[in-house]
Amino acid sequence: MGTEEPKFSLVIKDSAFDLRDFAATVVAEVTVKGTQDEASRRGFRVLAGYIFGANARRQKIAMTAPVTQIGASGEWRVRFTMPSKHRFEDLPLPNDPDVSLHAEPMARLAVLRFSGPAGEAKVAEVIDRLLAWVASRGLVVTGPSQISRYDPPWTLWFLRRNEVMVPVTAV
Repeated sequence: MGTEEPKFSLVIKDSAFDLRDFAATVVAEVTVKGTQDEASRRGFRVLAGYIFGANARRQKIAMTAPVTQIGASGEWRVRFTMPSKHRFEDLPLPNDPDVSLHAEPMARLAVLRFSGPAGEAKVAEVIDRLLAWVASRGLVVTGPSQISRYDPPWTLWFLRRNEVMVPVTAV
C-alpha cells in the first residue's frame, strides 16, 4: 500500500495542466524563516516530530504526501496533510507550540506537475507557466501558490514528483 495523498476529482486535464477539486483536509503546519530549501528542511523536521509522537498522546500518525510549502520572501508555511481517517477534533495536540492544526475546506486548485529538483528558480519558472495557463482559462487566483513535494530527499533527482498549485475560482 502506498503513501496516502489528498483526494481530489479532476475537473479539467489540459496537457500538463490540471484543474482539481480537493476534498476537505486537516493539516499540521509550522511557519519557518529562511530560503525555500532551508524552510523545507526545518519545517519537515518539526512536523515529523509531531507525527512520530511529539504530541499530547505520544501517538504516531502515518506520513502522507506531499509535503507542502506556501510563502516567499523568507517566511514559509510548511504543511503535512493528516491521513483521511483522522478528524480535526480527534488529533492529539502538538507538544511544540509552533505546530498548529487546521481544518482546510474543499478547494479548487490549478496544478502543474514537474520532475526534478524543486529549487527556487525552477519553482518560480513553473509558477509563471501555471499562472499564464490560469489567465488563459479566465480563472481568478484566490490565494498564494504552493509547492508540493511527493518524494523523500533520497529519491533520484530525475524521478522526483513535484507540483505547483494555486487556488482559483470556479470555471
